[in-house]
Amino acid sequence: MTLARVDSTNAEAARLAPSLAGPCWILAGEQTGGRGRRGRAWASPPGNFHATLALPPPGNPQAAALRSFVAALALREALAEVAGSPAPFALKWPNDVLCNGGKVAGILLESAGEGGRVAHLAVGIGVNLIAAPDPGMIETGAVPPVTLLAETGRRVAPSDLLDALAPAFVQWDGVLVAQGFAPLRSEWLAHAARLGERITARTGTATREGTFETLDDTGALVLRTAAGREVVPAAEIFF
Repeated sequence: MTLARVDSTNAEAARLAPSLAGPCWILAGEQTGGRGRRGRAWASPPGNFHATLALPPPGNPQAAALRSFVAALALREALAEVAGSPAPFALKWPNDVLCNGGKVAGILLESAGEGGRVAHLAVGIGVNLIAAPDPGMIETGAVPPVTLLAETGRRVAPSDLLDALAPAFVQWDGVLVAQGFAPLRSEWLAHAARLGERITARTGTATREGTFETLDDTGALVLRTAAGREVVPAAEIFF
């Protein structure tokens, strides 16, 4: 489904969810109310990529959350394909794609359900194809935003990126269903930014600093800190 303009592709996915019989991609030319993590505004001008994959019930919340790794691996592969090289791209935990060290894309999973079951899942993806937010709008210490065009010289149409992304998502989702999280974890770590280096993990109540050691078998970040090994299930990461 392609829309010229919408408030949010994730919001549209939620509206369509009750009537969907299977997965559905929603691609918008422009968003007027795009969102990032923690409700932050996501700049969504024409020419950038704004899309959501609406999925039928994926099971429990843990199974739903692992789709962020499916999306990250698929998006990195799709960007490498349209850019002509995988070299510039790395993955930043929990859900960003970097290009030459700058943030070129973000992923936002939203779901609804009750009784421990997920009724629908929206996998929202935003990519700075030709425009990026003003660096002055970015949180202090955050990875600076970049565009695919400026970093690689490639001008890519949103529809062309979706043509590469959709089959890559199907492939990695099939791996998750058939083999579990282990192969996705290994592939994600192979492309992880700052693995083995010191990073800062911030939550609403605490800040932890340590060496990014690995991911555990649920996808949580594992830090080696002065107090020992710590598992961080959710946080904002700063380099």
